[in-house]
Amino acid sequence: MSADIGAPHDSAAAPEPDDSRGGSGGGSSSGAVDKRGRGRRARRPAKAGRGGKRRVNVPRRKKRDPEGRMSLGDHLRELRNRAIIAAIAVVLCGVVGWIQYKPLLEFLTQPLRIVAVREGWGDVGLNFQGLTTPFGLQLTVALWLGIILSAPVWLWQIWAFIVPGLTKREKRTAVAFICAAVPLFFAGCALANFVLPTAVRVLLDFTPQGTWNLIPADQYLAFVTRFILAFGIAFLLPVLLVALNFAHVLPARVMIKGWRFAVLLNFVFAAMMTPTPDAWTLFVLAIPMCGLYFGAVGVAFLIDRHRAKKRPDWADLDDDTASPL
Repeated sequence: MSADIGAPHDSAAAPEPDDSRGGSGGGSSSGAVDKRGRGRRARRPAKAGRGGKRRVNVPRRKKRDPEGRMSLGDHLRELRNRAIIAAIAVVLCGVVGWIQYKPLLEFLTQPLRIVAVREGWGDVGLNFQGLTTPFGLQLTVALWLGIILSAPVWLWQIWAFIVPGLTKREKRTAVAFICAAVPLFFAGCALANFVLPTAVRVLLDFTPQGTWNLIPADQYLAFVTRFILAFGIAFLLPVLLVALNFAHVLPARVMIKGWRFAVLLNFVFAAMMTPTPDAWTLFVLAIPMCGLYFGAVGVAFLIDRHRAKKRPDWADLDDDTASPL
């Protein structure tokens, strides 16, 4: 008698149902088999975010070039962003000027009262001409104070626009430049406030005797605000020169060779920014500018000397000369 009586003949050969083929034999499958018999990885469904919505893959932000190289479009976008930030800072600080308009107006008209006391004119004031003149002057004075108070912000934006072209080590000096530029700007504005009564007195002395000088408010405030800003910006020129030297644009040897031309430009700039016929106001602005210019030349020489020590010897060789390497 055969040993396999009662056992099905195909029980050993009958294969178990393979769930991986995606048949109807039940069970979930983690993969699939295509027509060629090769395994395919099943696609994972997109993860759902909050509210059951499908997440969208946001492209990563473009990394900056480590050497600071930027295209023309990147430079224009950078300039736009910096200008917007500076404008917002000016407007926000201008709100303070709008609120404190009356104390500011008394401060700006103080040179007139000083001259009136010295000359014995009595009480003096400004002449507001036009219906909308008071509103326009208040807005002008508010923006003027906004420019002065927001000086650290827009000075930083100017420096940050130059920074992408520099190395990482040179970027660390940005704080030192801002710490030097902001006090110089405020020092120039303070010097203008000190000189302003003399400039107003000299200009009013040209009024003939027996006549009245009805000073329009818009002309006087425009003169005073521009006068103070001109002194502040003039004191920023040395910082700009050192920044150009840091950017490898203006070497110190070029600055010292053109010192005569620089002194002449300083006096021309002072003459344009101080529209008074006396020489006192001209020299008060021109002489500090010349001193700051030579100070900037000295700082530029130190920077070039430090840079030359780190420069390899073979960097100055001609193309036809063999280097030690």
